[in-house]
Amino acid sequence: MQKHIRNFSIIAHIDHGKSTLADRLIQECGAVSEREMTTQMMDTMDIEKERGITIKAQSVRLTYVKEGQPYILNLIDTPGHVDFSYEVSRSLASSDGALLVVDASQGVEAQTIANVYIALENNLEIIPVLNKIDLPAADPERVKDEIEHTIGLDCSEALSVSAKSGIGIRELLDTLVDKIPAPTGDEDAPTKALIYDSWFDNYLGALALVRVYDGSIKKGQEVYVMGTGKKHEVLNLMYPHPLAMQKTTEIKTGEVGIVVLGLKNVGDVRVGDTITDNRNKTAEAVGGFKEVKQFVFAGLYPIETDKFEELRDALDKLKLNDSSISYEPETSAALGFGFRVGFLGLLHMEVIKERLEREFDLDLIATAPTVTYKVKTTKGAVLDIQNPSQLPPVNEFEEISEPYVKATVLTPTEFLGNIIILMNNKRGIQKKMDYLSPERVLLEYEIPLNEIVMDFYDKLKSVSKGYASFDYEPIGYQVGDLVKLDLLVAGEPVDALSIIVPRVSAQSRGRDFVKAMKEIVPRQLFEVAIQASIGTKVIARETVKSMGKNVTAKCYGGDITRKRKLLEKQKEGKKRMKSIGKVQLPQEAFLTILKID
Repeated sequence: MQKHIRNFSIIAHIDHGKSTLADRLIQECGAVSEREMTTQMMDTMDIEKERGITIKAQSVRLTYVKEGQPYILNLIDTPGHVDFSYEVSRSLASSDGALLVVDASQGVEAQTIANVYIALENNLEIIPVLNKIDLPAADPERVKDEIEHTIGLDCSEALSVSAKSGIGIRELLDTLVDKIPAPTGDEDAPTKALIYDSWFDNYLGALALVRVYDGSIKKGQEVYVMGTGKKHEVLNLMYPHPLAMQKTTEIKTGEVGIVVLGLKNVGDVRVGDTITDNRNKTAEAVGGFKEVKQFVFAGLYPIETDKFEELRDALDKLKLNDSSISYEPETSAALGFGFRVGFLGLLHMEVIKERLEREFDLDLIATAPTVTYKVKTTKGAVLDIQNPSQLPPVNEFEEISEPYVKATVLTPTEFLGNIIILMNNKRGIQKKMDYLSPERVLLEYEIPLNEIVMDFYDKLKSVSKGYASFDYEPIGYQVGDLVKLDLLVAGEPVDALSIIVPRVSAQSRGRDFVKAMKEIVPRQLFEVAIQASIGTKVIARETVKSMGKNVTAKCYGGDITRKRKLLEKQKEGKKRMKSIGKVQLPQEAFLTILKID
């Protein structure tokens, strides 16, 4: 049975045709009828279809007949964007092989390289596939040379396909069956299965998607989850399918399936955990599974303060579906109660915020994203700071270290000058420049993570007209000359708007910040001062003029002194109002930081 199973993933850069290829494979294997077929079959969320990106890795079980022998293909579609590389690592940990899809007109991109290295770490069989060969701009020979030059994969037998028109799909399936190894597991050993995805179903509770390495999981079996140390009864078993799950009584060695344990507590099913038999436990858990590290942190606060508990429940359920987020409660004087949430990147943050608002019907304010800094205090302790407002006073710490990443940029040569200027402005240090061909260059930089979490991706796309691709990986911390920039509105510091910036650019950042805030803070009946400060020193100031109320409108004719008396009275009232006036900030105020150059 095992020798007729193939578990494989599809890896590629964003927009190179992964989801379309998955659609064609589903269609070719006859898993879905023509009438039921839709585009992006495996992208189940509305947000994925609207943005045209894959966010969640999805699985599907297909049956393919080659020379009269049926084979079971477990296809795992993976996201392509750098922010979802955690989904990719999980999918590849559960696979025995991977299809490396490269657009025959665009060539190798930064994320392609990053994902291939994850696949190589997992010792997977990699099959290069050139997609979109029917496009007029396709140049398969050039792209094969690029793959061999940058990745070192032999492309003499690379497959040429067009996922859109269906060219070469049958040959791809035949090659897949021949080249990707069958799972190797001991069918008689104790049950050993890796949970590589989970989500919450309103009727069935928390569901676990597993890959069985040894033994099998049977309906009614009492299983033991090694990470949590709890035992549960298997209520139901299913195979993943794009339309309706197929029920089964047993998931055998090498297979992929869904286990229903009827759990209401979302913390009982953790991605990366191992399931084994309760009476006959396996000796050790499935290894090779990395704990995820969040890079970007932002505060999420409900606009209606009484929705705090609803936000907590929503995050609990979302964490089950996307285990790469972390969160802890925090309070802000400006925004009330909320959560400090850790994300893998800026797109990940956008997607999570949008999913919370759509799927759980919440209205949220997000503060500007920050990264984790390490602060060495004068007493010798090292603190992890995720929120600028946690930074101790200047006289209580010696140095601040910030996280650095190794950034890889692939660009056409015509945009090289613009990109080097952008990288220098972002405090990047060039480590490598490699011409892959006369038209394309690979750049490697060491750059502070803080510089790329704000608006770096947008700027890179605009200076390269969308042609440059970008990927990064963390390389540790370096000491920096950094200061905390505070924003004061009407003399009150707004904790949610504090940021940590390099000392050399603090003055200009402060000026830009107050200028941008001046446009956003609504006019009051009194003057509002907006100031930027470092410690107690104010470095920039703008004033929002008061909104004049015509108190003399009711006063017509008569002596001028009557009008003066009313204006004096108004002046007194404004003075009093200024000392007790509270300014309400609109949501845009918390995102102005993103717009500062």
